[in-house]
Parts: sequence; structure tokens; C-alpha cells
Amino acid sequence: MAFKVAVAGASGYVGGELLRLIALHPELELGVVTANTNAGQKLSALHPHLHSFADRVLLETTKENLSGHDVVFLALPHATSAEVAAYLSPETLVLDCGADFRLDDAAAWEKFYGTKHAGTWSYGMPELTLASGGKQRGNLRDVKRVAVPGCNVTAITLALAPGLTAGLIDPLDIVSILSVGTSGAGRSLKADLLASEVQGSARAYGVGGIHRHTPEIEQNLGKASGLDVKVSFTPVLVPMSRGILAVNTAKVTSSFSFDKLVVAYQDAYGDEVFVQVLPQGQLPNTSSVLGVNTAQISLSFDESVKRVVIVSAIDNLVKGTAGAALQSMNLALGLPEVTGLAIDGVAP
Repeated sequence: MAFKVAVAGASGYVGGELLRLIALHPELELGVVTANTNAGQKLSALHPHLHSFADRVLLETTKENLSGHDVVFLALPHATSAEVAAYLSPETLVLDCGADFRLDDAAAWEKFYGTKHAGTWSYGMPELTLASGGKQRGNLRDVKRVAVPGCNVTAITLALAPGLTAGLIDPLDIVSILSVGTSGAGRSLKADLLASEVQGSARAYGVGGIHRHTPEIEQNLGKASGLDVKVSFTPVLVPMSRGILAVNTAKVTSSFSFDKLVVAYQDAYGDEVFVQVLPQGQLPNTSSVLGVNTAQISLSFDESVKRVVIVSAIDNLVKGTAGAALQSMNLALGLPEVTGLAIDGVAP
């Protein structure tokens, strides 16, 4: 029997991507879709590409509307998911695509988000290598609450974690510069995200260690290394609708060799379906991962400055959010991890 799923916040970009993937998943049956200001509209008005669900009407996000589902996806603004999660049954599998439950450190949450910390859920990045042994995948089986990672966080974490776990990367000197598509900022209208403002231009934002994904990145890489990690992270808004290209550089440790780095990544990702380490000389690009739940990674070493250069590419709406949510859902429900997530997909 299919699992009945609801999507709260279905009118936004992430909500629409969740619905696209739900339509392709053989074990899911869509129940209620909800929204806030868009409640009462048909999905076809907001997501015309979702032909399977075109006549579905968005309801208000209430306890009554979300009850009775096996799975509930929360695609809500930061600091609002906790309010909804509080009234959902403990027997319902809830996956939060916002930030509310990602951080372990309450002080870090309050510093970057300015509200009271709601708690910490199981972290939805199966491929994350852990200094304590194994991968995060082992912490996702049979759970009922999952915090889906941030999109920028995913691009950086998957690129750097194996090198840190292997002790080959200096944890205190990491710099990540990301080119980010406009959908990464959400659907709500912002003057600086209008097509007329970003067309033919690029602009850095969240500069100087203030971006809210910073503590989540450092938390993940700390778990990968077993050490305190410091990351200088700067996203750059570029004129593409979706995708993230992350250029990550870091000093190396005394035990580093490039051959060891290659082996570490082969060991970490050689059997992973959704992470591809590219052959030497081949670099990732966002068009190659558009619409699929795949991260591409390349490894290089700049001998002159003794820094690794690790480039990664993901689709921020799939591997960066909705795809990661369904991948974690599969694990939590005991389904094969790849169910409903095409390995060789096409752009939506």
C-alpha cells in the first residue's frame, strides 16, 4: 500500500520540486497540499508543469488538514516549521526542508536566526562521512523526524567531508565560493532577485561570515573530522534559475598526498549512487546535474600554494533540497534508497 504524503508550503519552489518528485515515486500517494497566502488557488496556477496535480487546490496549513498522513514535508520559511511540527503526530514521518532543526548548538541558532532554538532532528545527508565511523545514513533508518540540509551546505559538505575524515585537509583554513542560481533564494519577491536585476550580472551576498548556512557547514565538517572547523563561505548570485557550483579550497596537512586524497574519495563515494567523483581533468558543471539528485565532484591540487581545489555541482532544488528529502524519506520508511529518484534524469 502506498504511503500518503502531504506537502506544507507547496506553492514555493521547494514545494513544487517535492511535488514533481512525488509524482514520480511509485510508493507515494499525494494527500493534502497547503500554503499560506496562496491558499485557495489551484496548483496549476503556480506550478503549471505539474500536470498530474493540476486541479489540486491549496488548503490552509492547519493541524486538521495535515493530520492523517504517513509523511509530511515542510517546505516553509525558516523559524515557522517548528510551529507546524509541534502539532503533528509523533507517528508521522516529518521532513523539514527549512533550517529549524538542523543545528545542534542552540547559541549558534539564536545568533544566526534570532529566534529560540526549536531542537535538533536527525540530519538528512546519508552520504556524510563521520569521524566516528560510517556515514550519516546509519542515523536515518526508522526515524520519524528529519532535518533536510541546506543547499549551499550540501554542495560544500559533500565536497570536503571525505578529505577531512581522512585527515588530509586542514580544518582551520577552508574557503568556499559558490555560484548560486536565483531559486536558491526562494520564491517570494525581492527587488534584487528580479530578472532585470540579475540578468547579465553577478552579486555576492551574505559576505563576511554572516550567511545562515555557515554554522551548519562547520557543524557537518566538524562531524566529518572530529575537530573544530572554520569555513569562509561566500555565495554569489548568478543569472541562472537553478544550480550551485562550489569552488572549495583548503590547505593540506602534513600527511597529505594527492594519491591519498583520490583514494579517500574513492573509498567514500565509490559505491554511492548520487555522488560522482569525476575523472582527473574533468570538471563539474551545473547543467550536468540539472533536475537530478546527483552531486558531481572534482579533485585538484595547487602545488604552488599547497591547497586542494575541490569543485562540486548540484541542483539546489533536487540534491540540495527536495531530492535529499525523498532520499532520507526512503531510508526512514525502509524503502530502497534510490526509489523514485532517477539516476539518469532529465531537466524538469
